[in-house]
Amino acid sequence: MSSVNLMAREVAAKIVFYGPGLSGKTTSLRKIYETVRPAHRGEMMSIATEGDRTLFFDFLPVKVERVGDCSVRLALYTVPGQVFYNATRKLVLQGADGVVFVADSQPDAMDANRESLANLEENLYEHGIRLDRFPLVMQWNKRDLENVLPVEQLRQELNPRLVPDFETAATNGRGVLDTLKAITRLVIKDLRAKRIVPPPRPVAPVGGTQPAGLEAQLAQHLQHRQPPSQHVAAPSGHGPAVAMMPTPVPHRPSGSFPAIAPPPRVEPVVAAPPPPIAPVSQAASTKLLGAVSALAPGDMFDHARAAEAAFMAGNYSTCVTACTDAIRRSLAFAGEGTLAQQAFLLRVDGADLLRIQGLATQQHLRVDDAAFALYVLMQTFVRLNAVGLPASE
Repeated sequence: MSSVNLMAREVAAKIVFYGPGLSGKTTSLRKIYETVRPAHRGEMMSIATEGDRTLFFDFLPVKVERVGDCSVRLALYTVPGQVFYNATRKLVLQGADGVVFVADSQPDAMDANRESLANLEENLYEHGIRLDRFPLVMQWNKRDLENVLPVEQLRQELNPRLVPDFETAATNGRGVLDTLKAITRLVIKDLRAKRIVPPPRPVAPVGGTQPAGLEAQLAQHLQHRQPPSQHVAAPSGHGPAVAMMPTPVPHRPSGSFPAIAPPPRVEPVVAAPPPPIAPVSQAASTKLLGAVSALAPGDMFDHARAAEAAFMAGNYSTCVTACTDAIRRSLAFAGEGTLAQQAFLLRVDGADLLRIQGLATQQHLRVDDAAFALYVLMQTFVRLNAVGLPASE
C-alpha cells in the first residue's frame, strides 16, 4: 500500500511485475537497475534457483522524478513465475498500487500467459481489488526474437480492456523504461483520485505579504517572529525613547510650483520604554499563532486556542492531545458512525488520522509532531467550513 510523508512531501508506491515463468520479469528489473542513475536507486535483491528463476521476489526501490511538488519513490517487485509458488505471489501482490504484466510473445507461451493473467485477477480479487479498476500496463516482451505473435493477437487474447501496452526486449532494455513510466503515471493518477497524493502547494502571489495555504501560514508562525518595534531606544542613561515623527516639508516660494502648505506642527511624543522580554503567555500565544483559531468553527474555538497555547508554550504532548480531541469532536459533526466513516464523509485523510492517534500515545514528542497535529486540525476545520458544519441554528 502506498504511503505519504507530508512533511517530506514524498509518496512511496509499490509496483509488481507479474507474468509467467521466464517471461522476462527479472530481466526487466535488472535493466531498470542498470539504467537508473545510482543516486536514484537502491540495492537490488534477488533470490534465484539453479534454473535462474526468481524463487521469491526482486525488490528495487527507485526514486523517480517529482510529481507536482512531491517526490515519488517506487518499490519494484517481481513474483515467482511458477504456479506452485502461488502463495508467494499472493503475498508479494499484497499492498500493490499497480501491476506490469510481462507476457511472453512466443506462440508456445500463450497458454502460460492466459493462466498467469487469470491468476493475477484471482489473487487481486482475494485482496478485495478488481483488475478492471486497477492500474495495469501490458508488456509484450521478447519482441527481439523471431516468429513472435503479432501484437494485435496478443491484445485480443490478453488485453481486452486496451490498457497501455508496450513492445519490449528486456535483454537490451528496449521499451522497458517506457513501460515503467506508463505504470507510474497510472499509479499517481489513481492515488490522486483516491486523495492519497497531496495536491500541490499553492504558490504565494507576487508581491503579496500573506503566505499562501495553511502549511505556509504554519511555517511562518513556527519562526516565532516578533513584531517590529515602533520605538527607537534611547542611548543608555538618556531617558525614555522618543517616537520618530516625519520632518515637516519646507515652504517653497511662489512661482516655481504651487506652494505646499506645511503640515501642522506635532510635538514629539514621549513613549514609555519597551518592557523587558518575558516568556510568552498563553494569552499572547494565541495572538502570535492564530491560524488554527481563525479557521475554527464557533463551537471549536476554545479547543483551537488551547492547542495553539500549548504549542507556543512548548508543551508538544499537550498540543497533540488537544488536537486529537478537537479533531474527534470536529468529525462528530458529520453525524453518527465510526471515526473512519466520519472522516470519509468529510474527506479527511485516514493516514493522517492514524498518525495522529499514534502520536497521542507517545509521551515525548517533538515540535514537528505538534506542528503536524495543528496542520491536520486546520485541514479538518477547512473540511467543516466547506460543507457548512456545524450548521448555524
